[in-house]
Amino acid sequence: MIVGILKEIKVAEKRVCMTPAGVVVMKQNGHEILVEKDAGKGSGYDDSAYIKAGATIVDTPAEIYKKSDMVMHVKEPQPSEYDLIREDQIVFTYLHLAADEKQTHALIKSKAVCIAYETIQKKDGSLPLLVPMSEVAGRMAVQEGARFLEMPQGGMGVLLGGVTGVEPATVVVIGGGVVGINAAKMACGLGAKVYILDTNLDRLRYLDDVMPANCFPIMSNAGILRELVLKADLVIGAVLVAGAKAPKLLTKDMLKEMKDGSVIVDVAIDQGGCFETSKATTHTEPTYVIDGVIHYCVANMPGAVARTSTMALTNATLPYAVQIANKGWKKAMQDNEEIKLGANVIKGMVTYKAVAEAFNLDYTNIATVL
Repeated sequence: MIVGILKEIKVAEKRVCMTPAGVVVMKQNGHEILVEKDAGKGSGYDDSAYIKAGATIVDTPAEIYKKSDMVMHVKEPQPSEYDLIREDQIVFTYLHLAADEKQTHALIKSKAVCIAYETIQKKDGSLPLLVPMSEVAGRMAVQEGARFLEMPQGGMGVLLGGVTGVEPATVVVIGGGVVGINAAKMACGLGAKVYILDTNLDRLRYLDDVMPANCFPIMSNAGILRELVLKADLVIGAVLVAGAKAPKLLTKDMLKEMKDGSVIVDVAIDQGGCFETSKATTHTEPTYVIDGVIHYCVANMPGAVARTSTMALTNATLPYAVQIANKGWKKAMQDNEEIKLGANVIKGMVTYKAVAEAFNLDYTNIATVL
């Protein structure tokens, strides 16, 4: 199979979907790899590293799309790419379609085979291709939150860990999954007082066992959320419903009562955001202010630490990319239920229920296609 590695074109996105080491593995499996010129530059991999690994450097995305059986990205295809996607071509990347109607219709029109990283799912319910980026985003959420609490950035001037004789900041993490636990670990490590909210009692028991003494796992409900948010200096939204739009948990009414100069970080923004006032921002303009509260809603947070993110992402995605390339998409899905769950739009049909429901589109069970 000819596999094309595209350069990311989303604003300030420096990741690349495959390292030169990943190219070596794909070559060992008998596949030809095309890499768009300078695709790895932002992550510290120049074209010579890909050439040495056995890839061919291609000048334009149009040529990648024209020649490749499967194209791989980190972020979703951008509008300038929609018309380049070919019928029956495999598009393997993060898609986040439930929050992006325009892209959904473009992929339906393309009649391509669109497999989303974020909905590939193991039997235990875990999302193996979302986990590494969720780990990065969770840890970054605290770094960025701490930065924007500084007065030069518009914040209230609070140090997360406080100092001797001064109370630490209060951090509220909404959601006890991968993002939430990584955010809570970082905030606890800096000495903050951390509340982590979840609705799963078993998950709360686990968090109670593994988290340090300055972390308080709490059963979430609207009343508790409001009470804690009004005390918070930093709120991190870490709620995910696989493949579906995120629920709006922090409301406009709550926001109006929050402290001036407090910060909210919406890690769920790729799926529409879990704060009512959230709108996607970029690394070049990461924040905006509503009712005195600083909103950080960057839709590709891990792109700011591209070197770490690229290596972590390749570690996770490569085994699945190899299976798809070795067997073809249909056989790979028949043999591996995890890849089957990644099917979002196949040959003009919406095959992921949450995406169909988000936009009132016809849903086709992938089993009928296979």
